[in-house]
Amino acid sequence: MTRAAAQRGPTVVLVAHGTRNPHGVEIIARIAESVAARLGHVPVAFVDVLGPSPSEVLSDLDGPAIVVPAFLASGYHVRTDVPREIAESGHRHTTVARALGPDPVLAGILEDRLRDAGWQPGDAVVLAAAGSSDSRALADVEEAARLLSARLGAVVEVGYAATAEPRVTEVVAGVRARTGARVFIASYLLAEGLFQNRLRESGADGVADPIGVHPGLVDLVCRRASEAQRPGGPGAGSSRPGASRAGLLRSAAARPGRALVGRWSVRAR
Repeated sequence: MTRAAAQRGPTVVLVAHGTRNPHGVEIIARIAESVAARLGHVPVAFVDVLGPSPSEVLSDLDGPAIVVPAFLASGYHVRTDVPREIAESGHRHTTVARALGPDPVLAGILEDRLRDAGWQPGDAVVLAAAGSSDSRALADVEEAARLLSARLGAVVEVGYAATAEPRVTEVVAGVRARTGARVFIASYLLAEGLFQNRLRESGADGVADPIGVHPGLVDLVCRRASEAQRPGGPGAGSSRPGASRAGLLRSAAARPGRALVGRWSVRAR
C-alpha cells in the first residue's frame, strides 16, 4: 500500500505557482514538509514553470484528496488553472480548499517580516504583490493591505511587481515624496523568485522577505485543509509518492520548465 493510501483521511496536495529560483522551490518544499508533520504525506504540485502539475499528482493518488492552493489571492491560477487541472486528472474525489489569503494570520506574518527587515513605527509601508489581471485577486490584495494596516495602526498602500497598476517603484517614490519617511516594502509573496528580486530593486529603504516558512503559515494551511472537510466547505473522489525536497530542487535546476501555448502553461517534455 502506498503512503498516500496508508495515511488516514484525504491526502492534502499543496499547489503552488512554481519558480526557477532554487531557494523559492526550497521554501515550498519546507512548507509542505512542515504540514506533512501534522497531516501525513503532502505532495507538492505547480501550476506553472515546474512539474509535477496538479493533474499529474492527482492522477497518481488512490484515495480522496484536498487541494490547498498556496496562493495569497484568488486569481486566474486559483479560479481557472486549478479546476482545469483537477478535471484533466480524472480524480473524482477532490475537494478544493480556499486560497491562503487574505487572512489576518498573514498580516501577522507580514508584520514579523517587516520588523526583521528593520521597520519601526513611523516608517511608511507599501504592500507589494505580484499582480493580476483578475479584479477579484486585486480586491484580495487590497483586503490584505487593510488587514496589515489595522495591525500596524498605519496607512498601507499597495503596489504591484507586474501586470497590475500601480507599480511598486511608483508607489515607493510617491509615498517617500509625500511623507519624507523611510519606506519599507511588505512582500505579499510566498517565496523567493523573480518578483521578490524586483521588489529589492524598487528603491525602498527596506524590503521584507517573502512570507516563507512560518509557524503561522503552517497553521493556516492545516486550517484550510480542515475547513475543506467540513459540511458546506469549499470544493467538489498505481499511486506514487509526492516530490521530496531534494526532488523539487532537482526539478528547479534541471527541468526545461514550461512553455506558454496559447493561454495555457504546459510543461515542456
